[in-house]
Amino acid sequence: MGKLEDIVSLCKRRGFIFPGSDIYGGMAGTWDFGPLGVMLKRNIMQSWWHFWVDQRDDMYGVDAAILMNPRTWIASGHVDTFNDPLVECKACHGRFRADKLVDGATESITTEEFLKANVKCPTCGKTDWGEVKKFNMMFTTHVGPVADDGSIAYLRPETAQGIFTNYKNVVDTIYPDIPFGIAQQGKAFRNEISPRDFILRDRECTQMEIEYFVKPDQWEEAFEQMRALQHVFLEEQMGLPVDKIHDYEVPAEDRAHYSKRTIDMMFDYPNGEEELMGLAYRTDFDLGNIQRESGKSMEYRDKNTGETFVPHVIEPSIGLERLFLAIVSSAYWQDGDRVVLRLPENLAPYKFCVSPLLKNKPELVEKAQEVYKLLKDKYTFVTWDDSGNIGKRYKKQDEIGTPKCVVVDFDTLEDDSVTVRDRDTTEQERVKISEL
Repeated sequence: MGKLEDIVSLCKRRGFIFPGSDIYGGMAGTWDFGPLGVMLKRNIMQSWWHFWVDQRDDMYGVDAAILMNPRTWIASGHVDTFNDPLVECKACHGRFRADKLVDGATESITTEEFLKANVKCPTCGKTDWGEVKKFNMMFTTHVGPVADDGSIAYLRPETAQGIFTNYKNVVDTIYPDIPFGIAQQGKAFRNEISPRDFILRDRECTQMEIEYFVKPDQWEEAFEQMRALQHVFLEEQMGLPVDKIHDYEVPAEDRAHYSKRTIDMMFDYPNGEEELMGLAYRTDFDLGNIQRESGKSMEYRDKNTGETFVPHVIEPSIGLERLFLAIVSSAYWQDGDRVVLRLPENLAPYKFCVSPLLKNKPELVEKAQEVYKLLKDKYTFVTWDDSGNIGKRYKKQDEIGTPKCVVVDFDTLEDDSVTVRDRDTTEQERVKISEL
């Protein structure tokens, strides 16, 4: 695993991630995904969807609007409780998350606890602090031509509410057997006080969430099943090291307002241990609130027994950017001046790179183009590279995580074989084109 600064440098140098609005000086907490970043991001999202939705008979997808009726966020409790502890330095007027300045502190840190820690301001070095205040992290906007109290709306801070507000629509149209889940991938927005650590804590992110609806007396069994599946997904599908993933039972005082039990799967990032994936037991909190706020029944009628009840919910949730960083930082490997991104083959932006040994030999280029087209038709994610010498091409492909490099040389014209180089071992072997 490399240092965070090395990973940030690689991501920009090779077209994975750029600072948002970089040409205008950037904007804190925003990042743009470049050509290779988009490919890796898409592969992660497709793998998540395939694992959690496509391969199962009890999962259904939705894609809800980002802008929602503001009553959504009143009913969900976000308007009143979606807060972080904010503290301001009286000397330089810098604003920070209080719990992130004190080792071991939680989001419920008080002014007394913060001042007792005698923390120096990260900007000016002084210890002249104001009170710790609650700061609501939702972005506020206005819908329509007049900006007044009646036009207030919010950029969604989570994708979950788009699932809950469509629960009745799914039940009425699909009428699934319980237990069943509804999945969604999409943008979420959080007005972080102090975004930091690259894409680990930013203001705009992509969430991948499931709300799994169960009978109230069966939540514990479903919770443990989802917990086990999360490990399978992270370790086997995403290729993350087992020893870097840790389950953390979140104490009651630190749980989200909707949760009765939460386990955070923590990951050892280059900058330390941080949350990667969450698993929450949301009870019937959300559906109950919607039922009260809307006046419409959220009850489910069991097909077999005729029993009616408001389902309880288990929520596996993960932020794409956090998963992206975990994958890239785990895959980063350096030996001297050789940098290799050992991405799992199912996630690598390109599966193959095809090259002619020499680009100034038309017969080699023509043959290499034939091989390229063959692999492109078969595997889709194939790139072409004829720049520089073969050593520089290998170095570039190692850095972007391409598992195999295929080189067409003069022997290829005689025996229809190519040299295939493995990214991780650097071993080379001759393979018939027909066997690629």
